[in-house]
Amino acid sequence: MRTLERTAASRRTLSLPSALAGGRLRAWTSAALDLLYPALCPVCQTRLGGDRRDPLCGGCWARIARLEPPYCVVCGVPTAGQTSLVGPCLACRTEPPPFDYARAAAPYLDPLRSAVHAFKFHGKRALARPLADLVVEQCAPSLPAPADALVPVPLAPARERERGFNQAALLAERVGRALARPVRPRWLGRARPTRPQSELAADERRRNVRGAFRAAPAVDGCHVLVIDDVLTTGATAAECARALRAAGARIVGVLTVARVV
Repeated sequence: MRTLERTAASRRTLSLPSALAGGRLRAWTSAALDLLYPALCPVCQTRLGGDRRDPLCGGCWARIARLEPPYCVVCGVPTAGQTSLVGPCLACRTEPPPFDYARAAAPYLDPLRSAVHAFKFHGKRALARPLADLVVEQCAPSLPAPADALVPVPLAPARERERGFNQAALLAERVGRALARPVRPRWLGRARPTRPQSELAADERRRNVRGAFRAAPAVDGCHVLVIDDVLTTGATAAECARALRAAGARIVGVLTVARVV
């Protein structure tokens, strides 16, 4: 028995140097690969340096124009030059949206626009990290209250299979970890397929998504935060909010990386 214990202890003692050696080997291998095939920013193709926000370079990260107050407390549209405005903007007072509030981290301009395109259409999934971090850094302080759950805007199943992932779901997972809030992708689903919104004008977008979503009974009484990549006309966000409201959601917020301004 003592012989077996000594053998097991010896193996445990040997395992620690082995693990350290394995870690050093991985680090050396990574460094060697960086020298041979340097990591490049997916937006500007600059070699990544120490100031990077993987996989964005520090330059692209710094050039993203952040959205700062003042903005409408409901839809989040910037209201610079309207310093007397307190509360909802004229559009929200005239026709209140079906969601309670919307926030976006930055205007949909380059280099953020190119980063979102690379993420969404060219399979650069690693961009979920800096894009979600941008959302948290810019928007978390202005959220009115902690949500019960985060809900990503669902893709049509065929489109998700074609793309290989749902960009809103990847963002929601990282934002949810940062905010310590659960992500509930099954709380909102597609009731029918739709055409890509990017192909359509504003009126067509509203018709395209009308009745396109359904919410689960679990949302009843909850504060739900809908996550998406870009707020353009707000048609998709509004239709998601209507579905969640119909299922009994108490508060519906919308959180996006960018918005068209």
